[in-house]
Amino acid sequence: MNKHLLSAAVLGGFMSLVSTGVLAKLGPDEISRLGQDLTPVGAEKAGNASGSIPAWTGGLATAPAGYQADKGYIDPFAEEQPLFSVTAANMAQYADQLSAGHKAMLEKYPSFRMAVYPTHRTAALPQAEYDLIRQEAATVELADGGNGLLNYQKTSVPFPIPSSGLEVMWNHMVRYRVGGYVDYPTEMVVQSNGAFTPVRRIRKVAMASALGNPVPNRLYYFWATVTSPESLAGTQNLVHEPLDQTKEDRLAWQYNPGQRRVLRAPELSYDTPPVTADGLRTNDSIDMYNGAPNKYEWKLLGKKEMLVPYNTYKLADRTLTYDRIIQANHLNPDLLRYELHRVWVVEATLKPGERHIYAKRVFYVDEDSWAVLAADIYDGRGALWRVEEAHSLQRYDVLSALHISEASYDLQARRSYVFGLANEEKPITFGVTDTIKSFTPAALRRSGR
Repeated sequence: MNKHLLSAAVLGGFMSLVSTGVLAKLGPDEISRLGQDLTPVGAEKAGNASGSIPAWTGGLATAPAGYQADKGYIDPFAEEQPLFSVTAANMAQYADQLSAGHKAMLEKYPSFRMAVYPTHRTAALPQAEYDLIRQEAATVELADGGNGLLNYQKTSVPFPIPSSGLEVMWNHMVRYRVGGYVDYPTEMVVQSNGAFTPVRRIRKVAMASALGNPVPNRLYYFWATVTSPESLAGTQNLVHEPLDQTKEDRLAWQYNPGQRRVLRAPELSYDTPPVTADGLRTNDSIDMYNGAPNKYEWKLLGKKEMLVPYNTYKLADRTLTYDRIIQANHLNPDLLRYELHRVWVVEATLKPGERHIYAKRVFYVDEDSWAVLAADIYDGRGALWRVEEAHSLQRYDVLSALHISEASYDLQARRSYVFGLANEEKPITFGVTDTIKSFTPAALRRSGR
């Protein structure tokens, strides 16, 4: 193991278990660490030895004075200046803190740089979520093969002290989303010359627990419709995500406005590309990773201090236009913010006999928010193919750290794909006002009409 990676055993005094079996639940002694030497979600409460990563003291749990939801998030760190910038010229100095993907970006694109700011551990959840984490940590466990969760109710961190790569990834997939939300994410396929056409949509996400979990074995419900451009407007997707995917596969439907029909869409999973992504993204890369993990062998490499996108309030500024954000090859580096944080490193290697266009993926998962912040994607030849990163911020109004955008950089095609920007759109609305009837194929058909 790389000397800069700490093993899971060193970090938590626990053994790394294979991902193919049912893993043990946490005992009272382990659970008692939450809120003590560990934060309520399982991160190390203390800072690092150099002080470049501070101790967690509760996160950013209060909105700054003057915050108004319709005006967008106020940057609490707007007055800060970068400590330094990582470029192709000096990247060797910071090599231990860079992912393979970010190194490749710096080498390939002279215009790319990483402005590094002081680290702020802003992640925070409501106290009720902390209580649920402690409560369910004693009972929840992986289903056989790791493709689902057993004894799960509605905790947002089922494995606060993870002992396998799959446990870390499940923490990412079920992390806190305020029960659900309605937003207006925009996506762009960016050509090598920087040209792009925004694709706009309306999206609803509802956690099954927020709907009273009326159907057994449901994790969340997802509905989205494209509103522009005209050539795609009216295309709609509906997804029912199972909690235990060993019992049933993802249920998905699509409404085609040309045919005016609702059809089952089993292809909305794994490595099939979203129809609007022009082949630059796979369905299981949405939210950096989602869906059944059964095609890969998952290995927990440990925890590492790395430079990752964090507290990207500048990118969320609602006065920005997409023309200022989108550039050829990568997003405008003047609008990005990187900080030094501890992340879990998880490696996914395609199982023998399985098929997927990505042969290996390496994920970097924030210890404080349990969100995947970056990923290195390799092709079947073992070559680095795509670099993905998520731009996060603490949504201090609702105490959630949902991404504000995700970018996928194709190093071979020299094109990129950006998803989630909403600077020119309506602001996100948190909370669930819909019922299960809003997420049925019949509702999808009525909406299309």
